[in-house]
Amino acid sequence: MYKKQNKFQFKENIQQGLSEKEALKRTKQYGFNEITNKKKISPILEFLSYFKNPLVLILIIAAVTSGFTGEIKGAFIILSIVLLSIVLDFYQEHKSNKAAEEIAKKLSVRATVLRDGQKKEVLTKYITLGDVVFLSAGDIVPADGKLFQSVDLFINESALTGESFPVEKNAQNPDGNLVFSGTNVVSGYAQFVVINVGAETEYGKIATELVGKNVTNAFEIGIKKFGYLIIKIAIAIVLVIFLINSLFNRNLIDSFIFSLAIAVGLTPELLPMIMSVTMAKGSINMAKKGVLVKRLSSIPDFGSMDILCTDKTGTLTEDRISLVKHIDVFGNESQKILNLAYINGFFETGIKNVLDKAILDFENIDVSQLKKIDEIPYDFMRKRSSIIYEQKDKLEYMMVSKGAPEEIFKICTSYFDGQNNAPIKKEDENKFNALYEDLSSQGYRVLAIAAKQLVENKTNYEKSEENSMILQGFLAFYDPPKQRAKETLVFMEKHGVEIKILTGDSPLVTKKICEDLGLEITGIVNGEELDINKLDDEAIAHKARHANIFARLSPSQKEKIISVLRKNGKVVGFLGDGINDAPSLKSADVGISVDNAVDVAKETADIILLKKGLRELMDGVIEGRKTFGNTIKYIMMALSSNFGNMFSMIGAVLYLPFFPMLPGQILLNNLLYDSSQISIPTDNVDDDYLAKPKHWDLKFIQKFMYIFGPISSAFDFMTFFVLFSIFHLGASSFQTGWFIESLATQVFVIYVIRTRKIPFLESKPSRYLVFTTLGVMAIGFILAMSSIGKFFGFTPLPLSIILIILALVFVYLIVVEMVKHVFYKKIAYNS
Repeated sequence: MYKKQNKFQFKENIQQGLSEKEALKRTKQYGFNEITNKKKISPILEFLSYFKNPLVLILIIAAVTSGFTGEIKGAFIILSIVLLSIVLDFYQEHKSNKAAEEIAKKLSVRATVLRDGQKKEVLTKYITLGDVVFLSAGDIVPADGKLFQSVDLFINESALTGESFPVEKNAQNPDGNLVFSGTNVVSGYAQFVVINVGAETEYGKIATELVGKNVTNAFEIGIKKFGYLIIKIAIAIVLVIFLINSLFNRNLIDSFIFSLAIAVGLTPELLPMIMSVTMAKGSINMAKKGVLVKRLSSIPDFGSMDILCTDKTGTLTEDRISLVKHIDVFGNESQKILNLAYINGFFETGIKNVLDKAILDFENIDVSQLKKIDEIPYDFMRKRSSIIYEQKDKLEYMMVSKGAPEEIFKICTSYFDGQNNAPIKKEDENKFNALYEDLSSQGYRVLAIAAKQLVENKTNYEKSEENSMILQGFLAFYDPPKQRAKETLVFMEKHGVEIKILTGDSPLVTKKICEDLGLEITGIVNGEELDINKLDDEAIAHKARHANIFARLSPSQKEKIISVLRKNGKVVGFLGDGINDAPSLKSADVGISVDNAVDVAKETADIILLKKGLRELMDGVIEGRKTFGNTIKYIMMALSSNFGNMFSMIGAVLYLPFFPMLPGQILLNNLLYDSSQISIPTDNVDDDYLAKPKHWDLKFIQKFMYIFGPISSAFDFMTFFVLFSIFHLGASSFQTGWFIESLATQVFVIYVIRTRKIPFLESKPSRYLVFTTLGVMAIGFILAMSSIGKFFGFTPLPLSIILIILALVFVYLIVVEMVKHVFYKKIAYNS
């Protein structure tokens, strides 16, 4: 496939591998085995990057210009507040990122290498040129390399070629002895010497071209749309305000700085930090519950999940599979069946699944007199595997096949009746099917065993030679239902998550387990009914919507079901841990795997469960909903205050002969308001909010903005009228009054907006949120009313005016509370 030339030559001591000293030397010389060799940004450079915000840069330039014209005090105030805002943003986000990095370290992929003659596990980033690497089924190939030993090695190279069928690799074949980074082992085992690492690998060259082309999920797209909407409106209103000030012949530089200060105050510049902090906190809480997050932005999607697609093993069952029956075709116990199954399982080099382990653990059978000749590995189309072996004292070759009964039946023409081989007639076929279905209906997982003596002795055998087999009997396995699963299924139903079982197992076994656990079965679809090459998406979607058990599925059928459910507007999670699960994990909104899964599954997943179970998963879902809810709270906060302030500013410049607030006062107000919001990620979320999946809804957000923004503006206008027209306050006193009113309404409205219930009485905020809001308000009041306020241009107000301002704030909060109840009952979700 690839003709690869490399300056590195194949001259290593493959018996000893590299020494640790030599490996370190080569890592320094050739770099880490990473696709993108990103340099870690120092905290200083990270801090300086916050100054790249265009609004911040323009504001700094304008403040410096103002300083040169003599307004040194104003320039100092503006620059100080801008600096404090950036420090606040940097500190919160940097702390959150550090916490997320610590969790990410637990999820790093490892590989087995030979160093100083000893096998050891290392992080794949430390693999270097010349390393000897061991591969087995389920492993991701960590670097490009040349095989020097291989046994029945099949590799899935779809990451490079797009071709899903495994490719056979052989150390002795010059045209097939190269393995490539990013591919994964389907069956067999091998050893190879590394010839390329990092960006020099074939996969690395492709990935390097795609750096930065990250796929954005629905939540991130929604957040961006919201941000752009606010910024567009803010820019338009700022231009209007600047134009009005210019027409009124006010100082152009002052007007320009005033307009920029408004722009800073109106844009949701805190949103990225709030999201980072909220998601990082969510990931930390989830980690405490055994749920590790690889992709932070998957947390809101996790909370939004409507449907969980999963196998039953380990979720509905205990994942303790044991062999309970080994019987002939008449249902009688047979040692011969166990022997044949043991031979197949013992010599199989594909990944040892739980059924193989149960066979090998059941009884230790001596196979020292047998020699393996070849293997036809398991695949998801045939659903069976075959081993060719010979007995050392005989020259005859035997083939023994093990797999799904319906697939074994297809290749059998006769059966063993206890003494002789007899041809299979229609009535025999019916009896065998009845025995298989009876075992399945009792909750047993069933495999069939077939064997035959081969006519021709050779070293390589093909799938086409699995024919004219002799049916020998059956194996029955039992995996007891998980006791906790019943209550968890009820919990999932109450919290709006529908479970769909996508399994390769028999529909009868799956039905029995579901019935034992009290799971209502809405429909059963067999893989044979789901021909994805013939059925269109609508037909598949109909089956996917109405059934909740899908049995005998291939990997491509699982992937298709997930795809059509997503197209129908559902947020779909998929829980998988096998080699065949990687495509489905990638196509789901949220790919979920487990800590003991194969590498390719863990690498593809967004979220890793340290313990496979529905309860652990649902703990993560609830945490995801809390993260989503707290992010939405900030968005609604920004809407109720920022959108209203836009109209307030237009009214102010038309109504007042002076600026309603000085640029430095606007920025101070914005800094204090931002400081009060950093506690939102810690806030409590109402139980009824957590009860159902929450999706990004731009229409809802726009309705909220159009209702609550004008309410905020209305009370600002009332404040303008009271302060200017009734009390006839001058510029400094007016600015002090509106500063207090504006800050109080923005800070305290969070108590109303954070819940659909009555604040404090029915829904309590977190202590940290109460502390930050009250603390910030106290600081703002002291700054405005004390001698310190003179520095910012404030003038202390008499108690009578303060009481009137507080009364206006109180009435505002009552009105918002009343409108909130009407909004959620009659407006929010009506089209």
